[in-house]
Parts: sequence; structure tokens; C-alpha cells
Amino acid sequence: MDYGRYLNNTISSVKPSGIRKFFDIVNEMEDVISLSVGEPDFRTPWHVRQAGIESLKSGKTWYTPNRGYKTLREEISAFLNRKYNLTYNPDTEILVTVGGSEALDVAIRCLANPEDEILIHQPSFVCYEPLTAMTGAKPVIINTKAENSFRLKPCELEESITDKSKVLILSYPNNPTGAIMEKEDLEAIADVVKKHDLFVISDEIYSELTYGQNHVSIASLDGMAERTVVINGFSKAYAMTGWRLGYAAGPAPILEQMTKLHQYCIMSVPTTAQWAAIEALRNGDSDIEEMRSDYEMRRRLVVGRFNEMGLTCFEPKGAFYCFPSIKSTGLTSEEFCTRLLNSKGVAVVPGDAFGECGEGHVRVSYSYSLSHLKEALKRIEEFLKEL
Repeated sequence: MDYGRYLNNTISSVKPSGIRKFFDIVNEMEDVISLSVGEPDFRTPWHVRQAGIESLKSGKTWYTPNRGYKTLREEISAFLNRKYNLTYNPDTEILVTVGGSEALDVAIRCLANPEDEILIHQPSFVCYEPLTAMTGAKPVIINTKAENSFRLKPCELEESITDKSKVLILSYPNNPTGAIMEKEDLEAIADVVKKHDLFVISDEIYSELTYGQNHVSIASLDGMAERTVVINGFSKAYAMTGWRLGYAAGPAPILEQMTKLHQYCIMSVPTTAQWAAIEALRNGDSDIEEMRSDYEMRRRLVVGRFNEMGLTCFEPKGAFYCFPSIKSTGLTSEEFCTRLLNSKGVAVVPGDAFGECGEGHVRVSYSYSLSHLKEALKRIEEFLKEL
């Protein structure tokens, strides 16, 4: 039977996730040390888990409002205001979603029409390009450079804009590079965005994991709140990956349409997760600080060791990834990762999984214990000596 004739042509042409490819291989092998998945090794803080447990004990297992519990939306609004100087009406400008991933999907689908051009800087998270393609819009890739600390430069954005450009997807702190955008960087990008009347989807899921300086949201800049949807969530900051809870915040007319789509494809997010998230927002600041402090120590270790090995490593300022260059080995990213996995049992992700400009790099997650990282780094050093 020819199933191809029944399938959507676009999804059939989309490549599988390069991250998941190596993750699946790792699951089939024994004695593998994986640095491939961006998942905190911390448990969800006990008081947060307890709030979820208590919600179950008290029988809170019904559907919730489409937008999410009002109490949660109020806590999200308060959090965004005190942390990033953002002001959102919890009744009309915030939507609770199944992870930041759903928020991204819904935002792109509500903003993109066929033939629109959606600007995506790379290296970046793997979902932006395929989600854009599924709408019939055209992904326009902007390659960022290590010599610019993987920051999007206004001249790079300007050169990519045409009369069909509509939306810029901005992703800082960045996965896979760990790059951030400082306020002056964002101001320069905002000037170009306003000049060309673009809209911004700003993925800020790693906003609480920055080192040495606080995160700045592009939506906090003058004239940008009205043309930005901010995407965030609980997975990274509160070690709540399995709870699948995120949110979008932005102008009411945009959020109204996003909520409509959310009603049809999801309806509402898990009840238990929402009660846990309320507790996280109210009493979780110290948990974030503790995890961030640990990540900072791991970051210094991993970056320092890669540079000692001769793999030039850009210093990440956010998230929990580093993106060392493996060009000196003469191997492609795919070859490097495959040979490292097969010979030393260490899994990292090829840089080109995050865009063609990621070739010559690999993504390494340091969201693992120190003992795990030290053993992996020892094996990588042995691998390099044997090349």
C-alpha cells in the first residue's frame, strides 16, 4: 500500500530531529555517557511536587479553563513583571500551554500565512524551521557567527528582509550555543524590527539561566511589547520537563487567536501541573538560584576542559550548553559524534542538527552531575588523542 499518497507532503519532507536521532541510538547502547539531552538532572523541587500531589489528593482532576487557571495566569503575570519589567493582563494576554513547544507551534501557526517569510537565526532550536514549513510559510535562515558570540547582528537581519518578511523568531538565551543578547544588542534589533514593521516571537525558555548578568526581554524595550509574543515555561528553570507546562504572553488580539487554536488542538493543559506551577512561581526563586549556581560551576569546568583539549569553545553566557568547535579534527560534526559514540560511548549532538552553520561544532549539555561530566570529558580527551 502506498501510504505516501495519503500523507501531507510537507511533513514527509521534514527531516527527523537530529537531537532525537542520537538520543534514540544512545537508548539502544550500554555504558553510554550522554551529554546530548537538554534536561536538568535536578529533581523537581519537593515543595513543587508536593503541591501537585496535594492537588490530586484533594480531587482536583477536572478540566481547567482553556487559558489555564486564573491563579496561575496571575502568578505568571507577576513573575514576568518583577523579573523582566513586563506587564500583561492575566485575563487577555497570557495563555498556559503544554510546554513552551505548544506555545511556539500555536504562535507560528497563528502568525504565518502561506508565502509569508519567517526569519530564523541559526544555530537555534530544531523546531522553528519545520513548524514554519508546516504553515506553508517560507523559513528564511540567518546564520550567526562564533566571532560575533553567536549574537544576531542588525546588519544580518536587515540583509535578510524582503517585502514578504513578517515575523522574526528570536531565541536567546540560545540553544545550542549558550549565547545571550544584551540590552544594547536587542535595542539594535528592535530598531530594525520597527523599521520594517515585523512581529517577534521571542523564545525565552532559558531566561532564568544566565551567568553574570540578568536576562533582558526584547518585549521590555520601547515599542516592542505590542509587536512581541514571549514564550516561556517551567521545564528549565524549575526542572519540570515532564510536567509539560509553558506559556505565551503578548498582545490581546494575538493571544485571542492563539487561545482559539489551543482550544481546538489541546483544550486545556494538565490540572496537576498547573497547581505545581503556581507553587513554583510563588516559592521557587531559591530553587532557581541553587540550580543556576551548580550550572555555573559545571559551565566553567566543561568550557575550560574543551579549551585545554584544543577544541576552541565559545564561552556560553546562558542556558546549559556549550558549542565547541571540532574543525581542528578534520571530521564533520556527524562523523565526530558517531565515532565518539562508537569508540568511547559518549553521546553529543552534531552542530548541523541546529542549522547548516552549526557544522564544525557539537552541542554538549552540562545539565549533568560533575562525576558524569568528568568521566565524559576524560573519554573525549582520550578520543582526541587517538585520532
